[in-house]
Amino acid sequence: MANSITILSNQTHVGDSTTQTITGEKFKGDGYYGRSDGIHTIQYSVTGFTGTVALQATLAVNPVDADWFTVYTQAHIETTKTLANNFTGNYVWLRSVVSSWTDGSVDSMLLNH
Repeated sequence: MANSITILSNQTHVGDSTTQTITGEKFKGDGYYGRSDGIHTIQYSVTGFTGTVALQATLAVNPVDADWFTVYTQAHIETTKTLANNFTGNYVWLRSVVSSWTDGSVDSMLLNH
């Protein structure tokens, strides 16, 4: 059974060129459900975005900050587009991270597994 969930939506920079970081909530990955294929897809849409979009994962059931590691990262400068990327791993939890963010918006970030 495939799951699709919005893990981040409608985030707009304050527009003053300060650097912002947003760390999203944790969402269940394939490892949480005991699935063996570990196939995940991240799809995100940005508008006029300058910053870095990342996806972090953990194998811990009850993670603390030190348990998270990055499985996907992509920097953008004044970008407006929708992108998708596949990755494999039996991750228990996944979360979005937007960093070095100085302009634009993250319209949506979807996780499929």
